[in-house]
Amino acid sequence: MFHKPIDEIFPTVPAGLDVSLLNEERVPAHVAVIMDGNGRWAKARGKNRLSGHKAGIEAVRELIRCASDVGVRYLTIYSFSSENWRRPQDEVTGLMDLFARTMLAEARGLHKEHVRVMTIGRTEALPPKTRAAFEEAWELTRDNTGMTLVVAVNYGARTEIVDAYNALMVERFSATPGKSHTDLSGITEETAGLTVDGFDASSTEAIEHAKLPRITEEDISRHLYTADMPDPDLLIRTSGEMRVSNFLLWQIAYAEFYVTDTLWPDFDRYEFLRALLSYQVRERRWGGV
Repeated sequence: MFHKPIDEIFPTVPAGLDVSLLNEERVPAHVAVIMDGNGRWAKARGKNRLSGHKAGIEAVRELIRCASDVGVRYLTIYSFSSENWRRPQDEVTGLMDLFARTMLAEARGLHKEHVRVMTIGRTEALPPKTRAAFEEAWELTRDNTGMTLVVAVNYGARTEIVDAYNALMVERFSATPGKSHTDLSGITEETAGLTVDGFDASSTEAIEHAKLPRITEEDISRHLYTADMPDPDLLIRTSGEMRVSNFLLWQIAYAEFYVTDTLWPDFDRYEFLRALLSYQVRERRWGGV
């Protein structure tokens, strides 16, 4: 449900948009966003890429407030992928510093608005200053009951699934007398899909041959970084790119996709309104008729 009057959330609606069509009963519980286009936005203005990322922070601020006001329960933003370390060192260093400064500056304001801030990804690899800023935000807001802001940082969906599998193996073999979890730990993206004594490792024959415990979708789901939250209902991608970029591959199986040509720094509350209006007229069948 809306947390503010609709005309306060969207005070100056552009021509062609009818905010009265927004149904508070059909606002998605979980929205995930691939924020793309900062570099192109900066290049078009003759600025460096870090300037684009700084402009993108303003779009993040507006989206957080707007999403919370319309009743979104979870907002997951793709801030930094595990592949982004390949970018120029000065850009990566600048981004890490920007993350730290932004979290420290925003945490108290988010706390006052009852927003809970958490991270997903391999945060142990972040620079100490950046990691500490995210940890401080979590400690400050962890008991809040408003919208949960999920910041995906040093995140990759393939790695998440591998981490979930390894955690599950540790759990299973720790509970099995005479078995060591080291028997099957250490699976990576590269080693997944190998054979077990000539059998396809994912086959029923291999499982029976190796006397492995069966694994279900529910087993994997409860070991994902997002185990305690619902899967995304709506995935938004800016800048017109038609790919998911290794983001929440497991969780977006039934998400509705909304792709806009708008570059991320230009994505404001009215672009978000367009996405919500598009989402609420979709017919979600969940594989049924």
